Amino acid sequence: MSAPIDTLRQGAAALGTALSDAQAEQLLAYGTLMLKWNKVYNLTALRDPASVLTHHLLDSLAVVAPLQREWAGKGKLLDVGSGGGLPGVVIAVMRPDLEVSCLDAVAKKAAFVQQVAAELELPNLRGLHARVESLTGSYEVISSRAFASLPDFFNGSRHLLAPGGVWLAMKGKVPTDELAALPPGIAVFHVEQLTVPGLDAERCIVWARQEVA
Repeated sequence: MSAPIDTLRQGAAALGTALSDAQAEQLLAYGTLMLKWNKVYNLTALRDPASVLTHHLLDSLAVVAPLQREWAGKGKLLDVGSGGGLPGVVIAVMRPDLEVSCLDAVAKKAAFVQQVAAELELPNLRGLHARVESLTGSYEVISSRAFASLPDFFNGSRHLLAPGGVWLAMKGKVPTDELAALPPGIAVFHVEQLTVPGLDAERCIVWARQEVA
């Protein structure tokens, strides 16, 4: 068995992302915190570090290279229905140029993300306790991971998307029915298949933006 840090590095490399020593250590520390606080905060159904590494850390790392392609500059990212901070915390570790807000309607989960930001010394990360419909602000990137149907995700957060901004929706199988039911004014410009090392499951990103009238 290779050490977790080696598995993480190799998996990230396969996903087109290079990890610095500090980033690798922060990501593994985040996985450890998630398991440590799980009993209190109910963050994940997973119970062992190896599963957290593949199903959470590498799964979230899969969006880093595509995000760099679609949004290379500075900006604000809102991770909707973030739970324990997936993929938002991983993005915050990998993209210090982005201000990442992890939004969840459950106060304990937002508090956990705040705890992570403090312990991992991530000044660009914060946990937000609110419902997306009631939130105000403007974000260049709005992400979600298995949060809701695409129509609900887009409708619920469209008032928060900055002009020229993009949505990044992480999904399992390509959600054909949801794509067919998109609300007016939403333009899906790319459905990107992902292969996550060590994860025997389909994954994709649905990229979208607001249509300009």
